[in-house]
Amino acid sequence: MLSWLKNRLNKFYFSYEEKKFFDKLKLIEELLSFKIKNKEYFLKAITHRSILESRPELKKSNERLEFLGDAVLGLVVAEFLFEKFSAEGEGQLTKYRSHLVKKETLAEIADAMDLKSILIFDKRYIRSYHEGIKTITADALEALIGAIYLDSGINHAKEFIHKWIINPSFESGKYQEDTNYKGQLLELTHTKNLAPPVYDIIEEIGPEHDKIFTAKVEFGDNYSTIGEGKNKKNAEQEAARKALLLLKS
Repeated sequence: MLSWLKNRLNKFYFSYEEKKFFDKLKLIEELLSFKIKNKEYFLKAITHRSILESRPELKKSNERLEFLGDAVLGLVVAEFLFEKFSAEGEGQLTKYRSHLVKKETLAEIADAMDLKSILIFDKRYIRSYHEGIKTITADALEALIGAIYLDSGINHAKEFIHKWIINPSFESGKYQEDTNYKGQLLELTHTKNLAPPVYDIIEEIGPEHDKIFTAKVEFGDNYSTIGEGKNKKNAEQEAARKALLLLKS
């Protein structure tokens, strides 16, 4: 009797989970404006590794698709900039590209898409560090690009990238923003005759393949700010960005 009840409950659970997944697929198709061919790619794209321990039936997370999507995004953006700015040098093109593909930009776009609502992840992961949901959604956006590329080819991936990433950034002019916060902070401290910034990585948490770094920058006589990032460079840039806000306030 208990065995029969357990089997019935398992079937009910998985049918319920299956329905939830198909509901999520419908939302993805609405975002993409085309019919998905291979549902497995998109199940992986919306699955964060934090859920695999409690949901082993999902088997794989979106990490490999994120890797592929990052490469596809970089290629599409580089090709667009190369064709649009024929008179610009490599340095300026690199600045434009950096803004379009950085995690902060992708997190903003993922938020505009409400990507969080269709992701599968463990909510405890978000509470483990400040960047939590921004990191998850930015990575998932890259994974989604990887899934589109595998499912429907480079042209559909281009359409998606132009619609959600390139066009909004150019319409708003955000692509021109200077995101070299460390350089800006150095210039500002020099202008204000303050001691130059000194950076230090004060904490590293998480497994080797997914560390979160915390950087501290000290500047002036008694100023300091802290920033987090998925690598040391990003953590230092975030600390510098907060330092700029402090100095300009």
